[in-house]
Amino acid sequence: MSELIIEVGNLKFAARLEEHRAPKTCGAFRKLLPFTNHLIQARWSGQAAWVPLGDLQLGIGEENATARPAPGELLLYPAGLSETEILFPYGLTRFASKEGELKGNHFLTVIRGQDRLGEIGNLVLWKGAQPIRIYEP
Repeated sequence: MSELIIEVGNLKFAARLEEHRAPKTCGAFRKLLPFTNHLIQARWSGQAAWVPLGDLQLGIGEENATARPAPGELLLYPAGLSETEILFPYGLTRFASKEGELKGNHFLTVIRGQDRLGEIGNLVLWKGAQPIRIYEP
């Protein structure tokens, strides 16, 4: 099992790479480690935050894709109807853009700290963009 650490503001989570279900996505994401950016409230997807990655090309297609991730099931959307992005659900989520429903590759699952996922929503809603860092322990 490959484990990563996710830090959002002052929150810390442990997560499992879904290498058996999304090997190409996990491989592409590993090349970005350590990953640092900013997490903001999603506009169309409900209780989720996202990291816009613009026109970043990762050379992957759809795998282990879903539009309805559970809290803590991170998705990587490799562009198409919308830009490349990472979606971080912290509650009830239906992944979408202004073009409609999207399916993102479920590649990372929070395995420790799930009880604090809702705090991500409070941070991004009331404090704005939060630094996110994902790295190997």
